[in-house]
Amino acid sequence: MISTFDKLHNNKKIVLFDGVCNFCNSSILRIIKNDKKNVFLFASLQSEIGKQITNHFKIDTSKIDSIILIESKTSFYIKSTAALKIINHFGGLWNLFKIGWVLPASFRDLFYNYIAKNRYKWFGKKESCMIPTPELKSKFIE
Repeated sequence: MISTFDKLHNNKKIVLFDGVCNFCNSSILRIIKNDKKNVFLFASLQSEIGKQITNHFKIDTSKIDSIILIESKTSFYIKSTAALKIINHFGGLWNLFKIGWVLPASFRDLFYNYIAKNRYKWFGKKESCMIPTPELKSKFIE
């Protein structure tokens, strides 16, 4: 586990995501495309490293249906707050989403939860987690 958190040095952040969710996988590919400063590393919630990290933070993934942004050994964010913190690194037109910060997290999360609840129905899911291409492999932690 220590080696995982060592990867957080140099301002790296870890994004944990539902590896079988088509919407989540496309969102991760969008993050990678917009991660111009190479800030993010990724792991699926279903992976061993994902389970180790959620255990470290005592996150019950059966109750938190969300992406999780790990910023340090002691801090993490979920749901709309995680999404906004990720988007803050993109710039350009993505800056329009910063308006979301004026809304309370409880209100933002209503929208987030609605999408999360329906994501399999709307976008489908895979039988197994995404396997990154050789070009993307360095962005994923094992």
